[in-house]
Amino acid sequence: MSRMCELTGKAVLVGNNVSHANNRTKRRFLPNLCQVTLISDVLGQRYRLRVSAAALRSVEHRGGLDAFLIKASENELSMRARLLRRQIVKKSAEAAVAA
Repeated sequence: MSRMCELTGKAVLVGNNVSHANNRTKRRFLPNLCQVTLISDVLGQRYRLRVSAAALRSVEHRGGLDAFLIKASENELSMRARLLRRQIVKKSAEAAVAA
């Protein structure tokens, strides 16, 4: 399992530890990933996702998982999130036609 956010694509960055003597050693900056359960209102199901804390705040700000996925571009989402996004778009389009 890669250390990558499933919703934003935020991944590991590489940099240097710089000592007082200006010695540089490689280090990794890991994203703050959390295993969370998010609820899709359109599909009526729960989904366990591995997302960063920043992505979790963005989901809440945009009004839930459905609104976040609809607004997000597909190239930054994981394959699982892309599939979920397509299902949400399809189901909401069916609901719009029926109404």
